[in-house]
Amino acid sequence: MSDFGFEYPWVFLILGLFLICSKFCPPRYEAIIFPNLDLLKIVGTNSFLVGIFKWLSIILALTALASPVKEDHLQIKKADGYSIVLMLDASGSMRLGFDNVPFFQKVKKGERKFDISVDLAKDFIKRRKYDEIALIVFGNFAYIASPLTYNKDILEDLMNRLYVGVAGSTSTVINDALFQSSKLFEGSKSKSKIAILLTDGHSRGDNIPLDIAMRSLKLNGVKVYTIGIGKKGDFDKKLLQKIAKRSGGESFEAYTKEDLVEVYRQIDKLEKSKINIEKYIKKRYFYEYPLFFAFLSLLFYTFLLNKRSTI
Repeated sequence: MSDFGFEYPWVFLILGLFLICSKFCPPRYEAIIFPNLDLLKIVGTNSFLVGIFKWLSIILALTALASPVKEDHLQIKKADGYSIVLMLDASGSMRLGFDNVPFFQKVKKGERKFDISVDLAKDFIKRRKYDEIALIVFGNFAYIASPLTYNKDILEDLMNRLYVGVAGSTSTVINDALFQSSKLFEGSKSKSKIAILLTDGHSRGDNIPLDIAMRSLKLNGVKVYTIGIGKKGDFDKKLLQKIAKRSGGESFEAYTKEDLVEVYRQIDKLEKSKINIEKYIKKRYFYEYPLFFAFLSLLFYTFLLNKRSTI
């Protein structure tokens, strides 16, 4: 936002003194007899111009003294952002809906646990404007779909390309995903590091023991939030609670889409980025322009005044 004004607007009050003086303190001139009417016209014209340039000089000089200035109000947001790793289960069971319709009944696209989880994760990412986010997908194996990045468009594009079974369909390597996430935080200078694990299954087919994964997370100062989705008994509630507790995070359960929406909202509140707004005012002065034209007007005034005196 920009504002234009004067630093010392009270200077224009001085103009009143000049007006009062011109009214009650007129200059005294000696009487001159003009035998030539043409010469009288020239003197009259010069007198008019002298008056114009005199007042123009005064007004412009006062304008320069009032210091015209343009102020630009700047706001700089400095955020203590988070480093966040999302771990998304893409195993075969994520093809089902929250009501766990049997495999032989096809669930419409958009109603599957996987589709809903991806859509809500994308919404969560959009809200985390000042955070760097990474994505890990797991099933039979865990892989890093995206390292930590501030580019939310790239993350959204990657998530749009995901599908059930992209990392295998028959296992759920939760420990491997946790270990992979801990490695993403190595070398990170972020003060706040969190990982969000979403799954609808039991840990199965892991190559990394849970203790090693948890030790690696602790060494890197990572807090884990776990989300179990689906029916009761679908996911290993005790394991998810254990992971969250040992890392200093919290464990959540979502049995419907609405539950999952609320879970992400709670995590968003628990781990809110701190934003500091610093305000600056950038000033640009324009006094040199009226000062320059005041000087020119004064030159013309002096020239015409001297010219009139020689007639």
